[in-house]
Amino acid sequence: MAAQVYRFDQPQRFIAGTVGRPGERSFFLQARDATKLISVLLEKEQVSVLAERVDDMLDEILRRAGGLTTVPAVAPPELDDLDPLEQPIVEEFRVGAMTLRWDTDDEEVVVAAYAASDDDTEPPDDPDESDRDVMVVRLSGPAARAFVKRAQAVVGAGRPPCPLCSLPLDPAGHVCPRQNGYRRRD
Repeated sequence: MAAQVYRFDQPQRFIAGTVGRPGERSFFLQARDATKLISVLLEKEQVSVLAERVDDMLDEILRRAGGLTTVPAVAPPELDDLDPLEQPIVEEFRVGAMTLRWDTDDEEVVVAAYAASDDDTEPPDDPDESDRDVMVVRLSGPAARAFVKRAQAVVGAGRPPCPLCSLPLDPAGHVCPRQNGYRRRD
């Protein structure tokens, strides 16, 4: 079966979001344009790293251009997207690898999320040559900054960290390795 390539050029919406309670959340990237809605499942760490890398790339582009670019320093408030993931959430695939690049001709961020595979081969440079499903999203600088802002908020909205060991605190209690497993009872 041939791999499916889901393309979104300047989608109406490209967000990271979650389903479930903190500690049991599933993370998704969701893209919407006029004709389709695609959701792909990924890990919290993948969302965090993607947001960090996009932000770093945009900062570097801004620095190299000396401010003479369409990339804003911060996300424009009018692009804030606080709405939940669109329903129905149908997982097209689980993300295994992602690539990120800057298209200098169109001044766009290009994110490609590839389906997980059994082999550890690197994804091809051209998504059309992939043997696994891939979602390709092209974003303007302002839209990319808005994506980063939301993705960082989604990742940070989980369980608070333990002040001693930095592991997530569970609502039912926390066995902290820094306390030799001692659990404080309230």
